[in-house]
Amino acid sequence: MTDTSNPSAVIVPPERFNFARHLLSVNQARPQKTAFVDDLGSLSYGQLEERVRRVAAGLLAAGLRREERVLLLMQDCNDWPVSFLGAIYAGLVPVAVNSLLTADDYAYMLENSRAQAALVSGALLPALTAAMSKSGYELGVVIVSRPAAPLHEGAIDFEAFLQSQQPLQEAANSGADDPAFWLYSSGSTGRPKGTVHSHANPYWTCELYGKGVLALRDSDVCFSAAKLFFAYGLGNALTFPMAVGATTILMAERPTPAATFKRLTGAVGGLRPSVFYGAPTGFAGMLAHPELPAAAAVALRLVSSAGEALPADLGERFKKHFGVDIIDGIGSTEMLHIFLSNLPDKVRYGSTGWPVPGYRIELRDEEGGRVAEGELGELYIHGPSAAMMYWGNNEKTRQTFQGGWTKSGDKYVCNADGSYTYSGRSDDMLKVSGIYVSPFEVEAALVQHPSVLEAAVVGVTDEQGLTKTKAYVVLKSGQQADEAELKAFVKERLAPYKYPRIIEFLEELPKTATGKIQRFKLRAIDATAANR
Repeated sequence: MTDTSNPSAVIVPPERFNFARHLLSVNQARPQKTAFVDDLGSLSYGQLEERVRRVAAGLLAAGLRREERVLLLMQDCNDWPVSFLGAIYAGLVPVAVNSLLTADDYAYMLENSRAQAALVSGALLPALTAAMSKSGYELGVVIVSRPAAPLHEGAIDFEAFLQSQQPLQEAANSGADDPAFWLYSSGSTGRPKGTVHSHANPYWTCELYGKGVLALRDSDVCFSAAKLFFAYGLGNALTFPMAVGATTILMAERPTPAATFKRLTGAVGGLRPSVFYGAPTGFAGMLAHPELPAAAAVALRLVSSAGEALPADLGERFKKHFGVDIIDGIGSTEMLHIFLSNLPDKVRYGSTGWPVPGYRIELRDEEGGRVAEGELGELYIHGPSAAMMYWGNNEKTRQTFQGGWTKSGDKYVCNADGSYTYSGRSDDMLKVSGIYVSPFEVEAALVQHPSVLEAAVVGVTDEQGLTKTKAYVVLKSGQQADEAELKAFVKERLAPYKYPRIIEFLEELPKTATGKIQRFKLRAIDATAANR
């Protein structure tokens, strides 16, 4: 048995390594075990392998060649892992994209990736069709999962596609360092970037985090509010569970509190998850929801959080209600999954935890030198799951991937106990009266107010050209609070200079599909108002 708590003991993948073949081989001894459950049914590991190999055969029979890209635009369902792994098994490169974008976004991604085929959910086919029309880009093959209407000429029904093929006998003889799949960055600060990952990268995240930190086991039932197209969700709901032979619940609809509760309590699918992966925004919505289930109604043993830093108050309230700690961590599309994390038996709320064994962390100043303990610095990561590059973007590739180190774009402080505390994105840090102010610190103070559901802080420029902090606040349903009250509340908890000078109330905050607050949109609101 490999000791994953000791990264040096983890078996290095061989030079010739196909990640899809690896996951299937791990589970060949459990063909009857349920691998995935969605709203329409379940898929055993034996059925999964057969369908993966049929997809692989079908894509090759359609004329696709090694390392050509395949757009994967699909809602979370049993066909998603079949499609993703089928393409990889064939030596092709699936490009998993956000299922909540516009036709303009998909047009860009088609042209950027030069995909030769698409695997798409029926409900998303109109958006893909519109994207092709806008861009003039023609896909050679369009395979439609669960068609919502009769298919137009040229599109192929997913089930018919599978059944027309015999399973591919042998996986592509891929290399561990060959391109395996792409994920697009979430675009929280602008145009998404095609992030290229190798066959070895997900292997390392499974070994170092899924097994080494979370200690997942084959008896677990996993459920992720984060979708599969997101790096966090891909590990949570596909690679990690499959690496240990666990069962995963997949949900096509948006992860609203009500939809999440149905899965956590077994009301849909009949299984109660033992492992739940969420994000701070979702946890806040759950705890504020009138239908929040009692602890006895769920079967959770482990809860994970990423996407944005978890406010200490939120983690403590969740623990008080459910009796389970939230294990907060930070990962990125570039590093594929979490590299800095709290531990199931060691949680420090208010911090992001400690480096995941197998990863090295450095905090650097603006000149690239290491900062002292307790000082603010830019987060750099060194680890085996770093992406190969941003496709077609040498400048950003060089800025981000530097001599084995990945620049995260996050500001952190290292504490005396070796844990790290988040201080915001590098481009979100505010310098007020010559002093850095962390937007996250102010947000964390605001959300402690009993009437506040969410908050986002940005910098605005006053008439004298000076930076002031402005908070956008969403109140809980039926609750009230005014600007003066919230300012006074923050002043009681933080240094006086950190309180928001301006507070504006919104019905909701702009977010990416993965739950990250789009502060650039909030800054755009202020810029538009200033120019009127």
